[in-house]
Amino acid sequence: MTVELPKSLDGSGPDRLMRVVHRLVGGVEWLHRNSRRDAAPPRPVNRDIPLVISEVRAEADGVRSLLLTRPGGGLLPAWQPGAHLDVLLPSGRKRQYSLCGPPGERRHYRIAVRRIADGAGGSREIHDELDEGDRIVARGPRNAFPFVAGHSYLFVAGGIGITPILPMVRTAMARGADWRLVYAGRSRASMPFLPDIAELPAERVWTRPDTEFGIPASGAELLAHAPMGASVYACGPVPMITALRLELPGSTAGGLHWERFSAPPIIDGRRFTVELARSGRTVEVLADRTALEAIGEVLPEVAYSCRQGFCGTCHVPLLSGQVRRRSRAPSEDVAICVDRGQGRIAVDL
Repeated sequence: MTVELPKSLDGSGPDRLMRVVHRLVGGVEWLHRNSRRDAAPPRPVNRDIPLVISEVRAEADGVRSLLLTRPGGGLLPAWQPGAHLDVLLPSGRKRQYSLCGPPGERRHYRIAVRRIADGAGGSREIHDELDEGDRIVARGPRNAFPFVAGHSYLFVAGGIGITPILPMVRTAMARGADWRLVYAGRSRASMPFLPDIAELPAERVWTRPDTEFGIPASGAELLAHAPMGASVYACGPVPMITALRLELPGSTAGGLHWERFSAPPIIDGRRFTVELARSGRTVEVLADRTALEAIGEVLPEVAYSCRQGFCGTCHVPLLSGQVRRRSRAPSEDVAICVDRGQGRIAVDL
């Protein structure tokens, strides 16, 4: 590139200041060209955490907890209440499990898993095929259920939903907040971590097995324990979360934050068609079903995990068509577990 320097004020030659600027610019350009030429290519970031199962413990009927440590020891990444691990199982399945140990503990992680006999196989693999000394890989921790600082709380847990709630309770206690815990379940035998719950102040905890009351608790019954203006943090089955949402406006509680371990209900679903470009098939998705369910019938190997739209496992490239977004998938992808097509779409499957 040729640069014509301006004349000095007396017309005798280039201005000295502009000559200095020209040299500086040329030097920057030389550094830019040569730094790019010699720069090493970026290295991919490996977020996998190798872990060994150092302890397996029965926590309730059909529930076991795993204590996970680094194979050679050492500290694990820090985490906050509500966080979970993406666990990569030996079979290739990926599943999310909430961290349920003390929040400040970094020498190990603890997760708990309920065995679902008719599930997709992840919990059966952990219960039937993994034991102490076995190795797995995890990613994270990630947090889709963040615990926000406040003055008062009502914690509501249903069964295995106690796993993200227990670290929140411990944190609220450490902060000196006003809190209450309602822990519901089918029976005491099915409710994990009851010994941990027994160590909490009894006047702040209500343990409510359905077998001792005849029926599941109503939303109003659960919310009756909330301090005035309390933030409600709940994790459990869909009926429990729905009951809380319906009764919240008439309670003394403030906002409601929740997490569930099952797929969200389909609301205002409409039928649509999905073309599977690579396999050459077409599937019809009925109004009350998800694309994941319909595709799974013709492609059983299709990958998925959370079924709630946040983990990214089932994101596939969207080749054509429009979708109604119920996930945070990038615009070029579709989360087949919750996103719904408008009319007809094509995906790279």
